[in-house]
Amino acid sequence: MFLARSARKMASSNPAFSKLDQRASEADQIIEYLKQQVALLKEKAILQASVREEKKLRVENAKLKKEIEALKEQLVKTEIKNGVKQIGIPASTSSDSSIVTPKSPPQPASVTSTPPTPKTLKGEKKKDKAEKKGEKKPAVSEDDLKPIDVSRLDLRVGCILSAKKHPDADSLYIEEVDVGEATPRTVVSGLVKHIPLEQMQNRMAVLLCNLKPAKMRGVLSQAMVMCASSPEKVEILDPPSGAVPGDRIIFHGFPGEPDKELNPKKKTWEQIQPDLLTNKEGVATYKGVPFEVKEKGVCKAQTMSGSSIK
Repeated sequence: MFLARSARKMASSNPAFSKLDQRASEADQIIEYLKQQVALLKEKAILQASVREEKKLRVENAKLKKEIEALKEQLVKTEIKNGVKQIGIPASTSSDSSIVTPKSPPQPASVTSTPPTPKTLKGEKKKDKAEKKGEKKPAVSEDDLKPIDVSRLDLRVGCILSAKKHPDADSLYIEEVDVGEATPRTVVSGLVKHIPLEQMQNRMAVLLCNLKPAKMRGVLSQAMVMCASSPEKVEILDPPSGAVPGDRIIFHGFPGEPDKELNPKKKTWEQIQPDLLTNKEGVATYKGVPFEVKEKGVCKAQTMSGSSIK
């Protein structure tokens, strides 16, 4: 006890000891100040990152808005081209209110609120991307704007040059058909049970030429032979006398051009087919309008009337 009191007395009386104690206190203050500066620099870095991310998202949103406006203009032009009447809509100011003028970042010394964390920014970025993905719509094609009627079908006169039985299917024929193109098309038809093989050779027929090609038991079929059909009987439609391969089948009152290829997802053929029938004279019709080759006549079934065509 006596020694401790003596040491304190010596320290208080010795100027060197007093100076060391003062420096130690100053060092503690400097360390505390540096800690505060480091904390402020971290907050400043986070704020700067959030501001950069905000600017980047605004640029992306502006670009997306331009793309949407271009798509709208394209749709309006297409609708006007196809005779769709345009109705004016009063301009709304709601879209302008969503545009917020970027605020200048606060000075680090005056920060009083907690800045957004990287995790929050990442979540907001994912949300913005999801919204952009939802806003982007596929372009509307001209085929999508056409009415669903028989003019969408590419029906042509064809000549079945040869036919043989499918090696892997007892009910199928494989035919080579001239439809007025540079090379014949391969067609697979389920006609074995209805049409004898000898009647499939070198004969005229009506072909649907814009179905999407599909493999049937390993063989790609590029068209479909049109037939009058019932549960008991099937007959291949006959073109008029004088018709040649490639002649187009037309329908008065349905002047549109056929699709390049029918989209299976749109079910265009499935919507048109129920209105394809032979009338009481056996003439092939769509809603009562005959299958016609211009200036040559109409297409018929040999004996079947009131039958579905497919």
